[in-house]
Amino acid sequence: MKKSTIITIVVVAVIAVWAVSGYNGLVKADEEVSTAWSNVENQYQRRADLIPNLVNTVKGYAAHEKETLDAVTTARTRATQVTVNAEDLTPEKLQEYQKAQGEVGAALGRLLAITESYPDLKANENFRELQAQLEGTENRISVERRNFNEVARSYNTSIRTFPKTILASLFGFDKRPYFEAEEGASKAPEVQF
Repeated sequence: MKKSTIITIVVVAVIAVWAVSGYNGLVKADEEVSTAWSNVENQYQRRADLIPNLVNTVKGYAAHEKETLDAVTTARTRATQVTVNAEDLTPEKLQEYQKAQGEVGAALGRLLAITESYPDLKANENFRELQAQLEGTENRISVERRNFNEVARSYNTSIRTFPKTILASLFGFDKRPYFEAEEGASKAPEVQF
């Protein structure tokens, strides 16, 4: 064999190994983003599952607070109807999802503020346990959202750096959106009793 033929074969082999390795790395990173998104959805589902129990517990003590209880139930229903597939995660869809979940958080905040008027409710073991579960869930949601953003950042960096950007464009790997702070999040909430 000629020396030039051997060099050509070696170069083609190196490029092929690089392409396969790079593609597999991008697939792995894409799957990590999808997994991180599933973890976010899992924590939001946990919150949605806890809400009916919390609302029913409060109903027994605060029957005349129907408007707030209805708002929590309505927000939960709307939030569970907004779904986003990890494969079709666009900034607009993520924003819609985040807005629906923000409405649930706001409604829960109003509900928990009402409980200040009901000392017996605050002392109720079921209510305290549900409140602790919700607080833990909110923390888990925050952690999973942060993890999602970190994985999405790593993925986005990978598909935008040379030479993987070539593979990403050839095989249709697109940038993933991030969770962003909700409008007004920089302003501290006002708590009144």
